[in-house]
Amino acid sequence: MSQTVFATNSPISALAAPSAPRMSNDEGRSGGTTGGPSTSVITKVKPKTKRPNLYRVLILNDDYTPMEFVVHVLEKFFNKDAEAATKIMLHVHHHGIGECGVFTYEIAETKVTQVMDFARKHQHPLQCVMEKK
Repeated sequence: MSQTVFATNSPISALAAPSAPRMSNDEGRSGGTTGGPSTSVITKVKPKTKRPNLYRVLILNDDYTPMEFVVHVLEKFFNKDAEAATKIMLHVHHHGIGECGVFTYEIAETKVTQVMDFARKHQHPLQCVMEKK
């Protein structure tokens, strides 16, 4: 969307007071131009914002992390209810990988770090990664 603004080559005082008297060509204006002041068009273009890239946060299956711990992680860090967390955990268990959510880069990176730190603190080898969507 653009907005049009008109600018003139006349003094500001003439713009402020439209009824101000104008000089005719023979009253001191040099050159052969006829009519009023010249007008040009200035167009302002609003910059278009681009949507940020999105990243999938994934949990990887391992043979040591308890299923209950994975459900707890999904509830705690991804705000999943018990049913959704269990469904994702079972998907991870059967397919080896499962999506926890889709976020902007900074949020995805933070969630991966939080999950990894939490798993290490509880001595589980749970892996959490992110990939560009």
